[in-house]
Amino acid sequence: MRPTNTPSIDSMKILNCPINGPRPLQEFHFGGELRPNPLDRKDGADADWADYVFNRDGEPGVKREWWYHIPSGTWFIAERDNVTDQFQRTYLYGAEQTDG
Repeated sequence: MRPTNTPSIDSMKILNCPINGPRPLQEFHFGGELRPNPLDRKDGADADWADYVFNRDGEPGVKREWWYHIPSGTWFIAERDNVTDQFQRTYLYGAEQTDG
């Protein structure tokens, strides 16, 4: 008999690693929202850099985020609805144009 304070397998949160398939969320590390780097622009000013470092878009909705799969050492992008906390899809960085 399972102790009452142990989560069931049905309640475990699963994230789909683009390399290894569905894995428990405990195997991943959140890396932050995917945002354009102001240093990639030729006209990037100090104000743009300060905005990048200190400000975040807090709007509810689907966000593109960096996630790291610890066992495989893989960084990838996950699209997650921050209202429902549900993952929509995952893919390797650069593959978003080819992934439907």
